[in-house]
Amino acid sequence: MYRTHNCGALRMADIGKEVTLSGWVQKSRDKGFMMWIDLRDRYGITQLIFTEEKTPPALFEMARSLGREYVVTVKGTVIERSSKNDKIPTGAIELEVLNMEILNISKTPPFTIEDETDGGDDLRMTYRYLDLRRNPVQQSIIFRSKLAMATRKYLSDTGFIEVETPVLIKSTPEGARDFVVPSRMNKGQFYALPQSPQTFKQLLMVAGLDKYFQIVKCFRDEDLRADRQPEFTQIDCEMAFVTQEEILNTFEGLTKHLFKETLGVSLADFPRMTYDDAVRLYGSDKPDLRFDMPFVELNELAQGRGFPVFDNSELVVGICVKGEAENNSNKDIKKLTEWMQRPQIGAKGLVYVKYGQDGSIKSSVGKFYSEEDLKAWGDKMGAEKGDIVYVLSGETDKTRKQLSELRLEMGRRLGLMKAGDFKPLWVVDFPLLEWDEESERFHAMHHPFTSPKQSEIPNMLNGDHETMKNLKADAYDLVINGSEIGGGSIRIHDRALQSKNFKLLGFTPEEAEEQFGFLLGAFEYGAPPHGGIAFGFDRLCAVLNGQASIRDFIAFPKNNQGRDMMIDAPSIISGEQLEELGIDLALKEEV
Repeated sequence: MYRTHNCGALRMADIGKEVTLSGWVQKSRDKGFMMWIDLRDRYGITQLIFTEEKTPPALFEMARSLGREYVVTVKGTVIERSSKNDKIPTGAIELEVLNMEILNISKTPPFTIEDETDGGDDLRMTYRYLDLRRNPVQQSIIFRSKLAMATRKYLSDTGFIEVETPVLIKSTPEGARDFVVPSRMNKGQFYALPQSPQTFKQLLMVAGLDKYFQIVKCFRDEDLRADRQPEFTQIDCEMAFVTQEEILNTFEGLTKHLFKETLGVSLADFPRMTYDDAVRLYGSDKPDLRFDMPFVELNELAQGRGFPVFDNSELVVGICVKGEAENNSNKDIKKLTEWMQRPQIGAKGLVYVKYGQDGSIKSSVGKFYSEEDLKAWGDKMGAEKGDIVYVLSGETDKTRKQLSELRLEMGRRLGLMKAGDFKPLWVVDFPLLEWDEESERFHAMHHPFTSPKQSEIPNMLNGDHETMKNLKADAYDLVINGSEIGGGSIRIHDRALQSKNFKLLGFTPEEAEEQFGFLLGAFEYGAPPHGGIAFGFDRLCAVLNGQASIRDFIAFPKNNQGRDMMIDAPSIISGEQLEELGIDLALKEEV
């Protein structure tokens, strides 16, 4: 028997028991006549004690020979610890070792296996199996497992069935780039890995399965960042004979359940905000509502006063930062302006107005505006004595995005994004389509299968170009703390309407049939009204734990170049493999 208990189990009630433990050597402390070793497994740490007085000499020398990460099994008696450690659950006891076996030796690890490690990202990803021994990473993976189990239980208890959908599918032109897989049996043809199981889950609704879910791996060949990986996991769901309201209520219930089960946090009912209001008030379709600071438009008050920057702008808009007038010197504002002028944000400048505690009003554009003008700005923005207002101007969309970055930066600097504070929000009524000036064509705001609102269907079928730009969809996103956690919609279930949408998106009838004929055909056999949602599972794990990166919630993640540093993938394949796949051997040199 390798163990009777794990390394996090023993307490004062176990004193006097003879037990067996197994694990890894975390660290050792040798005082000459006495030695302590911290033994670790995923459950915790237990201190082992060896003394010249009681430990057989051979055993004492064996203990001295142990290096970090040696794997050992020990047998001993639980005793009370003379110098207790209240930072670990086992800190009141230690194990007086009677016997020990070295199960495996270890090289010295390339970084410390501690909560705070000295290993850089690339090094830790190269030795991910060692990084996974660290408690914070293990706890993230364990949390992910608990979240998955809680998800399955909730959905199963509410009538959903789990169905696996294919991983080798057909490449489609919409959305991000596909990962493609060459077919050996059908040379010159390729599968694609799914970006989502979208069409299959709709077909399951046509098939009458009514409520489907899957915790499913998806793939997108896109540029990476902290909250993106080339392969990621979704909680993917679909329901038949439902309205948008029923879907929102169902998955608000799931979200509340997950927070309660995993964090013990009870969430209030989620507010709802239209897409138009989110963009107008916060410059983003995923606003962080842990703090307020909404946008206030100033065109009427700021234009026509002789300040050309504002007079020539589509939009003049600002935010009011409460109580910060005295804390922002001219030097501070200059640094903030330079931060806003970085290429990542691209603002041309930053206008400020300080409303002093003494009633004074100072502004970077004071020579263009009277004190009365600037007071009117403050009144409209709800500014009080001690507040500072920041104003940007320019093209509407760009300016709102820039001000959104400033608002978030103010939230960070002022500590307004508090850990453990969760502010969920449903953003609803997204546009159905968005017009791209460069390609001169419409793109689907969510995906090509999203349904317009019922009231918009006549406009979609018969409207002109400008009408199409303003179509609203039964589409919705779940946002928590400024992160998009999930997105979904009511789907089109009528062939004629789906064909019209494909046409608006630039598909010829032949292209639509080639790419999606299977779905259009299914709609001719009694497709029910249906809709659904997909949660980004990795991102949900990160947000619940207050983390910006999803990497530690994935056992074996890729780096920012999409590489697996541990197994060195992607990698070159042999000419024989290329030949089997029917790929032109002239490509060998390029590969």
